[in-house]
Amino acid sequence: MKGFLEDANYSIGLLDEGATLADVIDNCIYEHTHTGKRAFYVGDLGKLVKKNIQWQNVMAPIKPFYPVRCNSTPGVLEILGTLGVGFACSSKSEMALVQDLGISPENIIYTNPCKQASQIKYAAKAGINIMTCDNDIELKKIARNHPNAKLLLHIATEDITADEEVNMKFGTTLKNCRHLMECAKELGVQIVGVKFHVSGSCKELQTYIHAISDARCVFDMAEEFGFKMNMLDIGGGFTGSELQLEEVNHVIRPLLDVYFPKESGVNVIAEPGFYYVSSAFTLAVNIIAKKTAEYDKLLPSGVEQTRNDDEPVFTYYINDGVYGSFASKLSEKLNTIPEVHKKYKEDEPLFASSLWGPSCDELDQIVENCLLPELSVGDWLIFDNMGSGTLGEQSTFNDYQRPLIYYMMSFSDWDEMQDAGIASDTLMKNFFFVPSCIQLSPEDRFSTAA
Repeated sequence: MKGFLEDANYSIGLLDEGATLADVIDNCIYEHTHTGKRAFYVGDLGKLVKKNIQWQNVMAPIKPFYPVRCNSTPGVLEILGTLGVGFACSSKSEMALVQDLGISPENIIYTNPCKQASQIKYAAKAGINIMTCDNDIELKKIARNHPNAKLLLHIATEDITADEEVNMKFGTTLKNCRHLMECAKELGVQIVGVKFHVSGSCKELQTYIHAISDARCVFDMAEEFGFKMNMLDIGGGFTGSELQLEEVNHVIRPLLDVYFPKESGVNVIAEPGFYYVSSAFTLAVNIIAKKTAEYDKLLPSGVEQTRNDDEPVFTYYINDGVYGSFASKLSEKLNTIPEVHKKYKEDEPLFASSLWGPSCDELDQIVENCLLPELSVGDWLIFDNMGSGTLGEQSTFNDYQRPLIYYMMSFSDWDEMQDAGIASDTLMKNFFFVPSCIQLSPEDRFSTAA
């Protein structure tokens, strides 16, 4: 049993069977409408339990190491720590967060491809030895600052798609692995395994075949240098879909059985982040300002008019943006669409609309174009699948207030944890009962992690 954050300012609502997350969201919106319209999340931590069960059913014995950068909120880290998941950290602050959970250093890997010397020293002092490396400059830096480091050589995969060509790519070539092993031998640094990463947007599962084959080549190469390799990290890229998980498993399982059988002593791990947390969090935002323009005024010259000249286009400004919960929008497409919270008639007209954050910055566009009924200042919008890449250290740009977070779990999911033998009195102290008739006020223990 892992420890828990002693000073974590949060609690988890245990939902009666008659209560739903929709009820919780409705109640929170009612309360926020009367006390100050602040954006907030509702996190269903039971989904983490379900995802872990799904992982064990499909991917075992591959051990998951959760990338903390995906969502570093205390409720997520404590539940995953309790479930026995390892952690992949990219900074000193992330390593410290995980250490506060009582996680042993053997269950932490330092995965940042560009590490600061001071943070390598911190890892050394904390006994966090496993880390990744993909070039000789990084290798020499690690050798100077962490004599007990155990390296995973990060090898490149051929998974670049048209959408990813401009993104930074990390990983070394097979040819350069030999050079890195020569350097490591001279510097007295241990190399214990291989890491690769296949992007979740990669549609070619054959990429896994090439990557695992390349990893086997690196393992064979390591034998020539006398390195004892015992770890293979197949990275992240798991979308959260059970179908995708099964498809990946179908491709990699035969290869792992041939190249890295159980008797080889090689531990296979993965880094599912988005997989665990994306669907677990829903974000509610409030409209703080509104502008109206004529449709034809917004069309580029030469574009044919297809709508009524008099039909308006609405621009809405909300109390969260790319300098907060939508930070990932700066580097990737938004994977969710807004849902209007208030009830409206099925035959109510829909209008071309765009959504912007509160900063008045030209980069702070959340949704470029969508169809919505006409909304008013004070109305609420709901975004599903907002658990990944949105809940960590966020900007205070333009007096931005970080959204409150309300954690919930159903009784059935709590029972799943008890049945698995991972629930305890220590964890139970963070829970409180939420009846089917929800009436919660800001003073209640229906707590926040702000």
